[in-house]
Amino acid sequence: MSAITEIPVHLPKLLVLFKTVVPQLSNNKHKGQYGRIGVIGGSLEYTGAPYFAAISSLRVGADLAHVFCQSNASAIIKSYSPDLIVHPVLDSADAVDKIVPWLERLHVIVIGPGLGREPSILKTASDILKHCLEVKKPVVIDADGLFLLSDNYDLICGQRNVILTPNVMEFRRLFGEDNNAVRQKMSLLGDGVVILEKGANDKIHIPQANEVHTMPLGGSGRRCGGQGDLLSGSLATFFKWSLDSNEPNPALIAACASSYFVKRLNLAAFQKLGRGLLASDMVNEIPAIFQAEFEKGDSQ
Repeated sequence: MSAITEIPVHLPKLLVLFKTVVPQLSNNKHKGQYGRIGVIGGSLEYTGAPYFAAISSLRVGADLAHVFCQSNASAIIKSYSPDLIVHPVLDSADAVDKIVPWLERLHVIVIGPGLGREPSILKTASDILKHCLEVKKPVVIDADGLFLLSDNYDLICGQRNVILTPNVMEFRRLFGEDNNAVRQKMSLLGDGVVILEKGANDKIHIPQANEVHTMPLGGSGRRCGGQGDLLSGSLATFFKWSLDSNEPNPALIAACASSYFVKRLNLAAFQKLGRGLLASDMVNEIPAIFQAEFEKGDSQ
């Protein structure tokens, strides 16, 4: 196997590039053109995760966000925000039949936040993932969505427009700890799957090219729950925009931008609240940080 090339991400170049990817607001656009995002997840125990993923996709600029959750989580998630469209269908016997028609209208699907590990729900999520891959729907797979890949790794091999977002433990579960074994398993993915490995320095793996793009340190020492969900939701919107831009590496651009963005949110909230910051505080920072980092300026 050829050696892996580590490429430090040059932030100034990334920010200049991503500003060209962000769609300019226009009165000529109609609702939905800036992004319609779907989140597959949400159970009685985990209602915050799908909320954070969906609301962050909206806050960064998507027009609509749908959450497909278990019935006992629906009212709770709706109570968090009236801006989300919540479907209490994930635990229905005919869940796939109910969800598939909606998927046709959505641009990117996030699978996993708050999904839980109930076998029947994982089976439904797996069937939804299979459908997305069959119709070439871009997907972001996070949290328990990654768990379902443990026994179904071949589902994503050779597929396109797939981004995985594992943390350190999820990465080890998927790929192992031995470097040669990791590279061997990654080589099976093909050229359409990108892995955003979350950590102190996030790493974006491009398996087919044997490249690892390393992000600089960022954020703060405060690691509260929900930050990964903010990343998966913002990543979904960024992915939609990057695909629309016709840039040659849309998944890489979206992964780098969302990694940088969430660490900036964390730092901004930490500077105000210290160790008391919560993921909901980071949501509140989204408009200001997006404006400062990604908008082209008033003259555009």
